Amino acid sequence: MTNGDSHNRRSGRYTDNLSLNRAARAGKPTEDQQLLETPQAAQKLFTHTDPWRVMRIMGEFVEGFDDLAELGQAVTIFGSARVKPDHPQYHQATEVARLLGEAGFAIITGGGPGIMEAGNLGAREAGVQSIGLNIELPFEQGTNPYVDLAINFRYFFVRKTMFVKYAQAFVIFPGGFGTMDELFEALTLIQTDKVQNFPIILFGSAYWQGLLDWLRATMLSEGKISEADLDLMVVTDSPSEVRDLIVQSVQGQHCRAEQEEGARQATRQALGQPKT
Repeated sequence: MTNGDSHNRRSGRYTDNLSLNRAARAGKPTEDQQLLETPQAAQKLFTHTDPWRVMRIMGEFVEGFDDLAELGQAVTIFGSARVKPDHPQYHQATEVARLLGEAGFAIITGGGPGIMEAGNLGAREAGVQSIGLNIELPFEQGTNPYVDLAINFRYFFVRKTMFVKYAQAFVIFPGGFGTMDELFEALTLIQTDKVQNFPIILFGSAYWQGLLDWLRATMLSEGKISEADLDLMVVTDSPSEVRDLIVQSVQGQHCRAEQEEGARQATRQALGQPKT
């Protein structure tokens, strides 16, 4: 058994690549479909099935938290599963992940092919932890061979919680609807103060500029968002700039944390309270 196999089997939901989506391949609905759609014939069983589904959802949260509890600083990399290994974006994602790994960050991806595979490959090359958070889909998506710790999810919202909770930054490569979902959820969480502001870096100006132009020309001009909302995103074509931006952000967070702790200690001392 390899080191990666040992890590993979730590998860109670571990399955091999061929069995991960067996229900979907057999024509059965995925867990997300069963949760969000109640077939007419099953409506009478609603009170009997959904409470147990809640327990399964809770179990996914518990296992995800348990598997990632000791993870250090990490960056989540998103992007299309359809990018081939000979595509420039694949090589750029590998380079970004490698540079971040050399700077001490573990790499988290969705565990599949394309940009996700490239991110895990870069982590492997840098010798840091390479994590894949895979998902049951209606079509096959096996875990790529560069993942050291694979955690498999049935529900998108549980999986997305793990992406946000354990990452110090998001690096988002060109992708489709799933990538856009992850981008705009992160923006919404920051905009509404559900999470602290963290870097959201869009890699590939040629791909992203059209979206940013539309956001500015339409959403901003109509007052649907503010200028500060647009400032939550940074666009770059440079792997080294990605690394530098994230390192600077994390260092700034550490400085702010030290300043806040110093202020708390000074307040306790002024009030005659013991230091902690």
